[in-house]
Amino acid sequence: MKKQALKQLIDVAAGREPADLVLKNAQVIDVYQGEIIKGDVALVGGKIAGVADTYQGKEVVDLKGKYVAPGFIDPHIHVESSYVTPEEFGRLLVPHGTTTVLADPHEIVNVLGLKGLDYMLAAAKETVLDIRYMMPSCVPATNMENAGAVVEAADMLPAFDQGEVDGLAEFMNFPGVIHGDEAVLDKLLAAKERDMRIDGHSPMVFAKELNAYAAAGISNDHECSTVAELKDRISRGMYVFLREGSVTQNLRTLLKGVTPMNYQRCVLSADDLQAKTILETGHLDNSIRISIEEGVSPIQAIQMATINAAQCCQLTDRGAVAPGLRADLVLFSDLSKPEIEATYIAGQRVAETGSYIPEVKRVATKNVQSSVHIDAFNQEQLGLTLTSTKARAIQVIPQEALTNEAIVNVQRDANDQFVFDPQQDVTKIAVVERHHNTGNVFVGLLKDYGLKKGAIGLSIAHDSHNLIVTGANDDDMAAAIAALKEQEGGVVLIEAGNVIGRMALPIAGLMSDLSGEEVAKQEAEINRLAREVLGVSEKVDPIMTLGFMSLAVIPNLKITDIGLVDVSKFELVPVSVAE
Repeated sequence: MKKQALKQLIDVAAGREPADLVLKNAQVIDVYQGEIIKGDVALVGGKIAGVADTYQGKEVVDLKGKYVAPGFIDPHIHVESSYVTPEEFGRLLVPHGTTTVLADPHEIVNVLGLKGLDYMLAAAKETVLDIRYMMPSCVPATNMENAGAVVEAADMLPAFDQGEVDGLAEFMNFPGVIHGDEAVLDKLLAAKERDMRIDGHSPMVFAKELNAYAAAGISNDHECSTVAELKDRISRGMYVFLREGSVTQNLRTLLKGVTPMNYQRCVLSADDLQAKTILETGHLDNSIRISIEEGVSPIQAIQMATINAAQCCQLTDRGAVAPGLRADLVLFSDLSKPEIEATYIAGQRVAETGSYIPEVKRVATKNVQSSVHIDAFNQEQLGLTLTSTKARAIQVIPQEALTNEAIVNVQRDANDQFVFDPQQDVTKIAVVERHHNTGNVFVGLLKDYGLKKGAIGLSIAHDSHNLIVTGANDDDMAAAIAALKEQEGGVVLIEAGNVIGRMALPIAGLMSDLSGEEVAKQEAEINRLAREVLGVSEKVDPIMTLGFMSLAVIPNLKITDIGLVDVSKFELVPVSVAE
């Protein structure tokens, strides 16, 4: 800040000069004390000058008793999971009161390497939403899959030293941390030596192993699914992100463990949030409403989306309505059920009554397209030879990225090939490496997804984002793979060899160049066809649930292009089970 700007801020705060803008007759949420202050809010130069009984301003807006709260901060989110670009992501979130997000771009970096990060940084500059990126820590997520790139500690240093990222994103290789893997230690130290925060990812890690994970300097976790996990992490000085995403919805469960004594270590977050979800239910504003429904006081709910997040993310310039802080603010009328009426970012009114005000500009995407390379694939690779009538299947758990390992009875033909039984909710699932034309394909079994005919294929297979497909027969599965190649990634639904639904995601096979509304419309139609025509269970999200089945850092059983992964042991296991 230059001297003249500082002097002006002080003069406006003291009432000697008029503010740029005064929000008059406000009820201000004081997140420091958990109280409400009545008065005027003075803004100048993009900052808050102060709150007082009266202020004079060049522009005055009479709020007539409306509430003013700090802008909402999401400490952990993946822009790519919305299926829209960062510019469009900002357009969707800002009307819901979100003013800052800490985004982990490991989806696109797993596909394109640091070229993907460069694109995300450039695109983020075209939205008023403050998108602050974390450096992906695990590319690839495990050594049991092939990603599009490998990012080592040395590769991270330029972005760290140039201030392009805020820290090290979720450390998914928790076994590597716990056992002190050399390459893992190099990444941890690269962040620690620069006083950068390190985000966590430690599902179902307890006791001494959790001590080891926290001792490494990892400051938070968003993978808690039980109150016991929440309490274990808070007791070790970690923040817990209470997740409410499109599929992974742990908020209501975890709120049962939030108390007046520990809520300051709890932060609201989304993790993976589709454009359709944002348009239908919102973002952190929806999490605040859910928290209030579950008995949390409105002010504490707002604290979990503002000051708690700011402190956790080491953002000392925001998170409250107080002198000298960045003027990121939201307005609403009903404290018991906040519906955002206006959003201010750096003192500018950027959204009103659900609409984003600034013009949306986009950066070129040519360099982050053409990412499906599967010339070596052939349909014969979809065969699944079994050595017994019992096999391991990945069992879907609704509204979770967690899965179970199920032992199922299977039918085989004369050549010991798996035979689909429409009376049994077990289908083939295959992962096809799409980055380097390796020809890698691995086939396993999926239980309780619900598909009864046809096939569904995606290029959104977390976290390496190879192609993933499940189907009732090999012909339709192969047709899905061919269609994904033709449209350069996205989602396809096949019935009797024909494409009946699709959503093209040409940007790295992860994001669309269309508006959020158009993407949401396509997704709604895919969901309808998947359930009504192909039989997918109403309990699962047809796209995101299938994409999570390759997430080999979330227990218990997952699939990659290399094999079937027992995540609890971090080792490959066979599909067939001895009788």
